[in-house]
Amino acid sequence: MAKQWRGVLREYADRLDVTEATPVITLGEGGTPLLPAPALSARTGANVWVKFEGMNPTGSFKDRGMTMAVSKAVEHGAKAIICASTGNTSASAAAYAAHAGITAAVLVPEGKIAMGKLSQAVAHNGQLIQVQGNFDDCLEIARELAEHYPVHLVNSVNNDRIEGQKTAAFEIVEVLEDAPDFHFIPIGNAGNYTAYTRGFTEELERGITTKLPRMFGFQAAGSAPIVHGEVVKNPDTIASAIRIGNPASWELALEARTRTNGYFGAIEDTKILEAQRILSSEVGIFVEPASAISVAGLLERSAAGEIPAGSTVTLTVTGHGLKDPQWGLRLEDGSQAQPTIVSAETSAVADVLGLKAQA
Repeated sequence: MAKQWRGVLREYADRLDVTEATPVITLGEGGTPLLPAPALSARTGANVWVKFEGMNPTGSFKDRGMTMAVSKAVEHGAKAIICASTGNTSASAAAYAAHAGITAAVLVPEGKIAMGKLSQAVAHNGQLIQVQGNFDDCLEIARELAEHYPVHLVNSVNNDRIEGQKTAAFEIVEVLEDAPDFHFIPIGNAGNYTAYTRGFTEELERGITTKLPRMFGFQAAGSAPIVHGEVVKNPDTIASAIRIGNPASWELALEARTRTNGYFGAIEDTKILEAQRILSSEVGIFVEPASAISVAGLLERSAAGEIPAGSTVTLTVTGHGLKDPQWGLRLEDGSQAQPTIVSAETSAVADVLGLKAQA
């Protein structure tokens, strides 16, 4: 009989802060595929693998941290959780709160959330509040509410989130049977950069791996506070999931970069969309724009001569393309893809496909 994946809290209970007193609130998150990417390997000369976090229950990596955060919140007696979000966190928080039977309040920037994520939060009965400001305004309000009112904050400033998210590194090591040489990851609030570094570090300390990968993190050029070393008051990028001007885990990410001899870079929106098309059309993985920045970063660093031929590279794509599907219809010239319309005749379809009838 095949074994069913039990979610990250049960699968990695020995490496997380959970006890018999911790109620496990899980939707089966984790266990996502690490997929070989021959097309990216051919472009870079490296051995490239893609960790597809869009295969989590709500379609993003946030579920790894949310199972931990909500489980610990319930253990502490919380009846309500709160988060600020550009979309994915709100979807995840609402889903896990619904499963736990508690209330989720989510603060999102007005008009700055993709429809796919907005619909998830509503469908899971989240109490959605659109704030007339940006993500950083939402997070400041959420933190103040958690400090002065009986609600539990589940943004990545909560260490439980980082602990849950580190499990993705464990899974990569299990597949490769060692750590990669390089790992590429998008940066928004920067919690995931910290989480992967923590996970890889713990595997090295346990003697499971022989090395610590060099961690490469990328921000959109119009929203790159860590790269430029200053807060961006009005972040602007098509990659909505990383449109954050003052990352909550900024200092932790800097520490993680030092630990791994890492690198932070900025990528233009045009390159992000180009990488999204490459990943979907050549590898078969459809991700939201923010996720594609790790692919764009790999291609940029490879072109710069930073990725030696034959090295093992893993990259995380954080959210499914159906989160923000409009970009999948955008062609290279900026126009929208349209289906080809033909008459209801076999020969008409064959003509479009360039097929010749068999003799």
